[in-house]
Amino acid sequence: MLIATPQTMHFDDALPLQSGASIAGYDLVYETYGRLNADRSNAVLVCHALNASHHVAGSYVGQERSQGWWDNMIGPGKPVDTDRFFVIGINNLGSCFGSTGPMQPDPNAPAGSGKRYGADFPVVTVEDWVNAQARLLDRLGIAQLAAVMGGSLGGMQALSWTTQYPDRVRHAVVVASAPNLTAENIAFNEVARRAIISDPDFHGGNFYQHGVVPKRGLRIARMIGHITYLSDDVMNEKFGRALRSAVLHEAGAVEVSTNGSANGSADYRYTTQDVEFQIESYLRYQGDKFAEYFDANTYLLITRALDYFDPARRHGGNLRAALAGARAGFLVVSFTTDWRFSPRRSREIVKALLDNRRDVSYAEIDAPHGHDAFLLEDLRYMGIVRSYFDSRVALPPGPQS
Repeated sequence: MLIATPQTMHFDDALPLQSGASIAGYDLVYETYGRLNADRSNAVLVCHALNASHHVAGSYVGQERSQGWWDNMIGPGKPVDTDRFFVIGINNLGSCFGSTGPMQPDPNAPAGSGKRYGADFPVVTVEDWVNAQARLLDRLGIAQLAAVMGGSLGGMQALSWTTQYPDRVRHAVVVASAPNLTAENIAFNEVARRAIISDPDFHGGNFYQHGVVPKRGLRIARMIGHITYLSDDVMNEKFGRALRSAVLHEAGAVEVSTNGSANGSADYRYTTQDVEFQIESYLRYQGDKFAEYFDANTYLLITRALDYFDPARRHGGNLRAALAGARAGFLVVSFTTDWRFSPRRSREIVKALLDNRRDVSYAEIDAPHGHDAFLLEDLRYMGIVRSYFDSRVALPPGPQS
């Protein structure tokens, strides 16, 4: 069994941010798996998505059900084999899993006030995260990555690595991602943020001082997000229109009466507190669980970073020009039923890379699971990643890579 051990690295030097602000005296929490080889050429950086963390693989000693979020992908004998590769997971700035973020004490607050950053935490972007990750790799003595990989928002970071630090990345694995968010995706994020901001317990982001948590807003935000991660087919297969009670009247959820119209149609009066459909129960469970561990300000920060990511913006919207400086080899993977980060968006990345005569492999997996497919153990998907790491990433640095 792969044992995971979180570590913390402190940085005193200020990190300049894309917003023009900077942050100093910050911590990054990270984990490593496997061994760095003698020439330090086998390092693989795994970038996390919205609600994940540095805990990529393995389990914690004495903690049941503590497997990392990509444990099916990374470990001894797995597609990203830690018997061969030195894998690094880093918790991004602004997160709520140990790295400096809104929950941490604000060094700019009056001494002894105990004030946390809260709403005053600076805006962070994908590019800022990549710069912070590069600093941590510098400290570890890793000049070049064998590969950087990630799914969803993690895939955006992997893509950004290839343009921000083209000489430091030999391969990039971009899974279920996109070169930017569509207007629909930004809209979903905004509705989720509004749910949090409108919660009376939010207090302008400074709810810590009030001793409360905007759980209602967090629950709704998670429910909205979770709907977008699943495909219609999966929701119908798992839940359909099934009620929690086999007999509607026995559930006591609905009262039925005629409404007095000429055709005698029924008037359904729902008791709003009851959970009637199984899909409702599932979404509420996911929302309740999320609200217990995730920070509201972190949610706002990270969804904004998602919205802002657009490497082509500085090139007049030309993605080919944005990726012209990339030198890595690429594996791009998408899933047919992922409507939040659809295959069409992955093909945009592939076309821009091919237009630049970059070395790129593309796989479009016919999977029913929607966006969540990148976290699941589909044999075809796992096989493609394994093959790429075995045949391409494992090659020593040099012209052949």
